[in-house]
Amino acid sequence: MWNFTGRGRPAFAIEPRAGQESVWDYPRPPVCRPDPRKVEVLYGELKIALSTQTIRVLETASPPTIYIPPSDVNRDLLTKSVGSSFCEWKGQATYWSLSADGQLMKNVGWSYHQPSASFALLDGYLAFYPSLLDCFIDGERVQPQPGGFYGGWVTSEIVGPFKGESGTHGW
Repeated sequence: MWNFTGRGRPAFAIEPRAGQESVWDYPRPPVCRPDPRKVEVLYGELKIALSTQTIRVLETASPPTIYIPPSDVNRDLLTKSVGSSFCEWKGQATYWSLSADGQLMKNVGWSYHQPSASFALLDGYLAFYPSLLDCFIDGERVQPQPGGFYGGWVTSEIVGPFKGESGTHGW
């Protein structure tokens, strides 16, 4: 059913320039890659996370999703949300809400506990939605992956088109 697996870039894919990556070169099933760049997650001036030990999950058609070690996240600001979802690759996701400045922002991030064996590196790591929080990689502000549900981090180094954009439901 899924025709794209990272083994051949489709004709509609944007050609990456030097220093860029095409999401159409990422594999399916997805893979985990350590990333030493500085990652920051903020809510206004409030620092939610700061890390240079993140993991990027790369999957065909999606911008990378960044997972941050729990030791680099201010867990005092997070509470477990009600509900969960299931990823065919990683397993059951737990969602997290942010309590700050007297407000509760629901489902700003998620994590996997006891993920499938292929994604064991992600156990306990947290990912955040750049549509809800201010996220940065090496000082560049991340744009959210289109579509609302997805949590990919779009930077100037990534080209698409991306799953979640208008007209991509058939991918």
